Amino acid sequence: MADVGARAGVTARTVSNVLSGSIAVRPETRDRVLRAVDELGYRLNTSARSLRTGRTGSITLAIPDLGIDYFSDLASRIMAEAERHGWAVVIEQTGARRATELAILSGAQRQHSDGLIFQPHALGPGDERHLIGNDRLVILGDRIFHAPVDHVTMANTEAAAMATSYLLDRGRRRIAAIGTNPDVSTVSAASLRLDGYRQALTAAGLPVRDDYVVVAQDWHLRDGAAGMARLLALPEPPDAVFCFNDTLAFGALHALAARGLRAPDDIALIGFDNVPMAEFSVPALTTVEPGTGEIAKHAVDLLAARVEGRAGEPTEFFADFSLVVRRSA
Repeated sequence: MADVGARAGVTARTVSNVLSGSIAVRPETRDRVLRAVDELGYRLNTSARSLRTGRTGSITLAIPDLGIDYFSDLASRIMAEAERHGWAVVIEQTGARRATELAILSGAQRQHSDGLIFQPHALGPGDERHLIGNDRLVILGDRIFHAPVDHVTMANTEAAAMATSYLLDRGRRRIAAIGTNPDVSTVSAASLRLDGYRQALTAAGLPVRDDYVVVAQDWHLRDGAAGMARLLALPEPPDAVFCFNDTLAFGALHALAARGLRAPDDIALIGFDNVPMAEFSVPALTTVEPGTGEIAKHAVDLLAARVEGRAGEPTEFFADFSLVVRRSA
C-alpha cells in the first residue's frame, strides 16, 4: 500500500480507506488512488484483511429464482446498495428448496461473508429456531417468522386490493387472477395477493369465482401463458386479469397476442412488481410498484448497522407501493 500511496500522493491509510470502500474519501482522491492501483497492478490481500478486521468485504444474498424478473431486479438493486458500503454480493439461488434454504442459514458459506440478506420460500412458521444466533441477518418477503430478526417486506394484500379496485373502477366485472399457489406457506406473496384480490371483489359486491382463480406454482412466463389460455377457454372468459407478478403478465400478454387478442381492448391486464421490462412490453404493462428500491436500500442499511454494531432492537419495514398506469389496463 505504501507504493500505491506514494504514486497517488496520499498516505497508506488513505489507500486502505479507498480499497475498503470507505465513503470518507474525496472523489478526486479516490480517483488518484485507483489510477495508481491500476498502474502498479496492485492486488489487495483479502485474506490478510479479513484476519485483521474480522470482515470479508462481501455479503450473501439468498433468493429463490433469478429467472423471475423481480428477483433479478432486486439483486441488481441490492448490489448497487451494497457497493455504497464497500461490499461485493455473493448470490445464492435456493430454487425454493427447503434443504437449500436451511443449508444457507446454517452452512459453512456463512463463514465467508459479513452477513446474509435472505428471502425464504420453503421455510415457514415453526422454523424460527433456525434463525437463533443469526444476528447478521435480514429477512425479506412476508412475515412467516416470529423471531427477533430484521425484516423488510412489501404490503402485498393492500397492493393487490388496489390493483383489483383499479380494474373495478374502470368498469371491469369479470376479473380473474393468475398466480395462486396452494402448495406454499399459508403466509406467502401468493396467498396475501389472493387475499387482496378477494377483498376488493367482495367490497364491490362481486363473487369470487373459482374458475377465475388460476394456480401458477412457479410464476414463470410459461405459467402466465398457460393461465391465460385456460381463462380464454372458459365459456365466459374474464374481461380483466390480475397477474401476481410481472413475469406471469408477460406470459399472459403473449397468450393474448397468439390468439389475435389485445390488452386492454379485449382483456385488461395488470401485473405486480414494476420490473424494468414492464415499460417496454407490448402494450406497456400497468403494474404495481412495490417499493423494490426501498426494500433493497433498507435491507442493506439494516445489515450494515448489524455488522457495525450500530443496531438496536430488530425492526420491521414495509415499503410504500403505488400503481404505475400504462397501456395494458
